Amino acid sequence: MTAVVFAVLLFLAVPISLVLALTALWYIYDSGNTVLLDSYLQQLFGAIQSYGLLAIPLFMLAGELMNEGGLTSRLVNLARILVGGFRGGMAYINLVANMMMAAIMGSAASQIAMMSRAMVPAMEKDGYEKPYAAAITAAGGLLSPIIPPSMLFVLFGVLAQVPIADMFIAGIIPGLVMSFLFFIAISLLGLRYEYPKGSWPTRQQAKHYFLMGIPAALIPLIIIGGILTGLATPTESAALASLGALVIGKYVYRDLKYKNLFGVLKRTAFNSGMVIMLIAAAGVFGWVIIFEKIPQSAASWIAAQTTDPFMFLMLVVGILLLVGMVIDGIAALILVVPILMPIAEAQFGISAYQFGVVVCLTLVLGLLTPPVGAGLYISSAMTGASPMAIFRALLPFLLATILTLVLISWEEGLVLALL
Repeated sequence: MTAVVFAVLLFLAVPISLVLALTALWYIYDSGNTVLLDSYLQQLFGAIQSYGLLAIPLFMLAGELMNEGGLTSRLVNLARILVGGFRGGMAYINLVANMMMAAIMGSAASQIAMMSRAMVPAMEKDGYEKPYAAAITAAGGLLSPIIPPSMLFVLFGVLAQVPIADMFIAGIIPGLVMSFLFFIAISLLGLRYEYPKGSWPTRQQAKHYFLMGIPAALIPLIIIGGILTGLATPTESAALASLGALVIGKYVYRDLKYKNLFGVLKRTAFNSGMVIMLIAAAGVFGWVIIFEKIPQSAASWIAAQTTDPFMFLMLVVGILLLVGMVIDGIAALILVVPILMPIAEAQFGISAYQFGVVVCLTLVLGLLTPPVGAGLYISSAMTGASPMAIFRALLPFLLATILTLVLISWEEGLVLALL
């Protein structure tokens, strides 16, 4: 009956955090176990009592400050120096700029929204069709959960009890592999559809873009450098990045106005509040899953299907692609990690880092796949292109992402090499 209540609430489009919390309450009522009711609030708050979760609002704040302070546009101009002159130059610029922003934002949905406003009009002006411009911008958002930092990696580290900094490091090579495959896709599409040839900036322009882009480029360097060198935890790096974005936006570029800070803080509080509420609700739902002994049942079923670690990961990818199509990635992550993580480690000897990267990347694909596809609707709302037109233009990039998943599932060294 609990599963029916969950399905009905989900079908009625009740917010996913309320779906999880109300389903847990129904389970307690249906079971008649009043001891569980006494522990409900304790479980609700216990799910968010983790120092690592502080990184989520701080990374959101850093992204908002960068956008408001003009750092994003300077990173785009910096990308023009590197790839602007190739055929399909604006597409390459879009992807490189997304790689830079992925090292700051940590949230695919936020990155898609922000970069759609920045890049799609510029690509249209250069002669690209709107659905393709929106698609490559949305595809760039797929880099956010895998190139450090990543909110999904932060959450996975908390759930799996592995160092968040090591999870970030584990995502570096897979992120570069996926970026390389995206570059190949852009190159082939550029030849097939004869996309406009880009233009290299003049020496004077390049010098200006470079000098103006250096301060903005310091933000991802602060985040990744602090984590890789061990000088700062992910949470501390996020705080330093927020401070750096504030100082650079206000005193270097002078685009950030103090009167706009309230709006920045309001958006950050609202967005991070939704995420934290979701984590709390999913915590009590995970508690229900444990009482129902779902992990043990899932372990028995999966063990009967295969004994090969690669095939297990492919099975997980297939299941999570379906899950990610209908459930938010963060909620899905909180639901599946307690079920599948013990199976991956105990029965198949799979590293927590390899499992985490595969799971997080698979779930974020749900942002860009129907029927829910929140990323598609965000991109559509930002650009005016229809969701299905964007999805059709996205297919080569989705295939490149699936190929990345196959490679990192097959060869764990792509994930563990830097650890």
